[in-house]
Amino acid sequence: MVIITLQRNKCIGCNYCVEMAPQQFQMSKKDGKTVLLHGQEKKGFFTLKSNDYSILEVCENASKACPVNIISVKNK
Repeated sequence: MVIITLQRNKCIGCNYCVEMAPQQFQMSKKDGKTVLLHGQEKKGFFTLKSNDYSILEVCENASKACPVNIISVKNK
């Protein structure tokens, strides 16, 4: 299972995650911060659990590209 976590309140709106993984991330038109598509929010953290391992590499690249390190990707 691939687990992606986003700490959205610390997002600076650089758009790197969207460029790297457009199927999982999108920029909000309201506040200019990223949104983890289909993510569930809990205490400021948005989490997506997926059995689709094809998203692992692109999400890892998005995590590495994030200048404020707010994206976590785990493979369990």
